[in-house]
Amino acid sequence: MFQLLRPALFALDPETAHHATLDALRTAHCLGTLPFVVKRPADDPRTVMGLNFPNPIGLAAGLDKNGGYIDPLAALGFGFIEIGTVTPRPQPGNPKPRLFRLPQVQGIINRMGFNNDGVDALIGNVKRAKFKGILGINIGKNADTPIEKAAEDYLIGLRKVYAHASYVAINISSPNTKNLRQLQGGDELDALLAQLKAEQEKLAQQHGKYVPLAVKIAPDLDSDQIRQIAALLIKHHIDGVIATNTTLSREGVENLPHGNEAGGLSGAPVRDKSTAVIRQLAAELQGALPIIGVGGILKGSDALEKMQAGAALVQMYSGMIYRGWELVSECAAAVRQKK
Repeated sequence: MFQLLRPALFALDPETAHHATLDALRTAHCLGTLPFVVKRPADDPRTVMGLNFPNPIGLAAGLDKNGGYIDPLAALGFGFIEIGTVTPRPQPGNPKPRLFRLPQVQGIINRMGFNNDGVDALIGNVKRAKFKGILGINIGKNADTPIEKAAEDYLIGLRKVYAHASYVAINISSPNTKNLRQLQGGDELDALLAQLKAEQEKLAQQHGKYVPLAVKIAPDLDSDQIRQIAALLIKHHIDGVIATNTTLSREGVENLPHGNEAGGLSGAPVRDKSTAVIRQLAAELQGALPIIGVGGILKGSDALEKMQAGAALVQMYSGMIYRGWELVSECAAAVRQKK
């Protein structure tokens, strides 16, 4: 059914189509029509980061930045939902246009820049949602916060979302906030993780529950950087790692319309880079913490490839733009059959 709707959606500006689709999805959910068009995956439970996931297929952060569509998105059959990235204060993000389709290669370039309504608005939406499943909340820093004070923003975000999240994702890998990826460097990452872990321990005592932390990293890392990040994740007892965010590479798309737009490239063009990072991470981590694999999942075999490379769970976003909700059950079936 989505394939019948896609030409009309692709005739719209990408950001307009994004909001129109989410609004239509919410309307269908309110009317109770989604069960008639969505094939929910069979149960395939997995325990990861101490959490019980009904299936290993998740929605990546970015599609629902403010948590305004949690219930309708959950109705599509995801085993878990990740919302955000959210910042301490509201911010508009980068100037439009900032979202571009590359349909020839099933890719997307975005330079959204953490546009969101702020963490307090997101928490309000989470409280109104009826969803009782696994909810990840992805946090970042405001664009006007100096990089040397980035930890303060992450600590604010962690404190505010802790009581409402199943796990908290720490986004230090978006290419669309100036200098953010600098936080993946050795000394910067060491200091940030130390502060986040100390705060997590305080919050666990305060709230009487332990909420796992997962760090989201970029695909544009060399072997030494991956090795160093893995060592620091183990050192600080981080609960999970999300691999990967979008890429700055334009290999294979540089001659396409919009191929050289600034921003992060996602979709099929990032698949192999993401899987390569997962594979090396798995070798370095040796099971010390789980990997959530994301990047270029456009069909069931892509999800399976991520898990065979070492991911315990997978997430999708761009694949949903090109394939629709049918991709969720397809990936769940592919992974379940090879369990």
